Amino acid sequence: MRTKVLVSLTAAAASVLIVAGCSNDSADSPMDGQSMSSSSSTPMSSTRATASAQFNDADVMFAQMMYPHHAQAVQMAEMAQGRTDNPDVLALAAEIDAAQQPEMDQMTAWLAEWGQPAPTADMGAMSGMNHSSGSGMMTQQDMDALMASSGPEFDRQWLTMMIAHHTGAIEMANTEISGGSNPDAQEMARTIVTSQQQEIETMQGLLG
Repeated sequence: MRTKVLVSLTAAAASVLIVAGCSNDSADSPMDGQSMSSSSSTPMSSTRATASAQFNDADVMFAQMMYPHHAQAVQMAEMAQGRTDNPDVLALAAEIDAAQQPEMDQMTAWLAEWGQPAPTADMGAMSGMNHSSGSGMMTQQDMDALMASSGPEFDRQWLTMMIAHHTGAIEMANTEISGGSNPDAQEMARTIVTSQQQEIETMQGLLG
């Protein structure tokens, strides 16, 4: 009897060890897989976060100053509706609105991420931070004159003002390209230079 009991206990113990070993192997596999997945994705996400969080004073100034600059351009673009039936002017106005509003949203998001004050569409902010000179911003008198015009006179004023406005934006964007450190902000600045220079050439052609 004692021999049979010992044999039974030994067999049972061996079975437990085998089951435990199998259980450990199966448990280790997903853990190892999860660890590899985590380690492979972490560097990429960390790199993106680091690049996004990287900024300096030039980046902040670019976002805070370009925002009201864009806001005025969008306002001027919206004035075209009902004041001209020139298809070229209307097409340019639509392009400007479509391009610059999303950029304004992106600049707002950057400043929030960087823990900086939110941008404002107040045009006075441009002069308040010594960036009105050469910025291409229109005065309130300019905007009033534009709103009061229509037809060919509106087209002439609008194109002339928008060329000056774009020229100022390009200067501001070049400042960001040379002095900024955030790669996304610098990429936007390069886009502004390219797209707005093309629009300037188009507008100069329309003026004749």
